[in-house]
Amino acid sequence: MTTATSGMRRIRRTAIAGAAVAAAGAIALTGCSSSHDGHSAGGSSSVAAASSTHDDADATFVQTMIPHHEQAVEMADMLLAKSGVDARVVSLAREIKDAQAPEIATMRGWASSWGVSATEHASMDHGSMSGTMSVDDMNRLRSAQGVEAARLFLDQMIVHHTGAIAMAQNEIRDGSDPAATQLARSIVTTQQREIATMRQLLSEL
Repeated sequence: MTTATSGMRRIRRTAIAGAAVAAAGAIALTGCSSSHDGHSAGGSSSVAAASSTHDDADATFVQTMIPHHEQAVEMADMLLAKSGVDARVVSLAREIKDAQAPEIATMRGWASSWGVSATEHASMDHGSMSGTMSVDDMNRLRSAQGVEAARLFLDQMIVHHTGAIAMAQNEIRDGSDPAATQLARSIVTTQQREIATMRQLLSEL
């Protein structure tokens, strides 16, 4: 077991409690959710337009979820640039990227229509945001190869998804914009399913 993998397992064990909250009643968002049958997210045209009425929770949701998603895409790109990685992990990384890139574009559009900055939280230390990786974490993933890279990616992305679920649940609870809360429900549903897949892959690598 490598030091990097061991460290990430410690992070995973201390990740936000209640990551696997029930997704009962979650609304599937065709334009923004990824599925493991190979269908990735569509563009923002298939997502309901945000309303002109939004609250602080809606603004916080897009301002924090945008950089959160951007880091997930960056992690996926790192993994996809490597060789010798299990094909199932490569496929999952592609699905994550294909789902979250259109969601970023959608949320940027909402931020613009609401008159809020889409980059307000972009300069934050990612390690201080819910479930995001620090600079050191990202450097470990960048340097890892083969099976070690696959396991590290899965460990890190479980923590990352756990944070996204917590952020989405805040929006579901406190947000007022219907399209934004619908996206939040989709994030919870999709990323809980992906966490289950990643845990299964970790047990098989």
